[in-house]
Amino acid sequence: MSTSLVQGASRGLGLQFCKSLLDKGSIVIATCRNPENASNLQNLRQQNSEKLFIHRLDVTNEEHVAQVASEVQAKFGKLDLLINSAGLLHPSGRGETSLKDVTPKGILDTFSTNTVGPLVMAKHFMPLLQKGSGNIGTQHPDPKNQHKAVLVNMSAKVGSITDNGLGGWYSYRMSKAALNMANKNLSIELGRGKNKVICVVLHPGTVDTDLSRPYHKNVPEGKLFTVEYSVGCLLKIIDSLSYLDTGKYYSWDHKELPF
Repeated sequence: MSTSLVQGASRGLGLQFCKSLLDKGSIVIATCRNPENASNLQNLRQQNSEKLFIHRLDVTNEEHVAQVASEVQAKFGKLDLLINSAGLLHPSGRGETSLKDVTPKGILDTFSTNTVGPLVMAKHFMPLLQKGSGNIGTQHPDPKNQHKAVLVNMSAKVGSITDNGLGGWYSYRMSKAALNMANKNLSIELGRGKNKVICVVLHPGTVDTDLSRPYHKNVPEGKLFTVEYSVGCLLKIIDSLSYLDTGKYYSWDHKELPF
């Protein structure tokens, strides 16, 4: 049985990842900043009391991250899948439309959640991922290219420097571009030795969540996805991954995106 951890599990994509992974038979460790206020996650816990475990974790607080890693180590001893799902568009709830909207605090707060948080998660959960069972994804036939676990960092297409033709959203775009670089570094470091971990960044499409809600009127018809559809597509990608995919940047439709 696989053991998965979803960081940012209180709502949206993170909550749906928990539901879908439970349906696939995985043990799920769900983390979020305020579990007591996450009513949908608590309801899911009541329905899956033997397979879903909730931990309080503020991804911007390294002590929280280290403590949860220690607790997961003590109870499970390994991780097969880690999904960094929490995301912040901007502290104001809206992306900056021009340079005059940019503030140092807005940039730093966005980076703290979107970039630094996932990297600190990788730092503290790396030993558990390196002890994974290798039952997530598809094993490469060459023993030298087989993996122990999968690390997924939820990015966004707007983090692509090459694809950026509209500008704006300084904090969010920059934080996701930086996350993509962090993931590339992780794929190299965690690809050394025999206990390899696949590290990928995934773009979920434009999904009907609180993060994207202010911009729904601008989404072309048929391009606003439900969380169920998006997560279903992303899990198909995760299931298909082999070590040769580590470091890559995929869209929900499995197309590789340019950095």
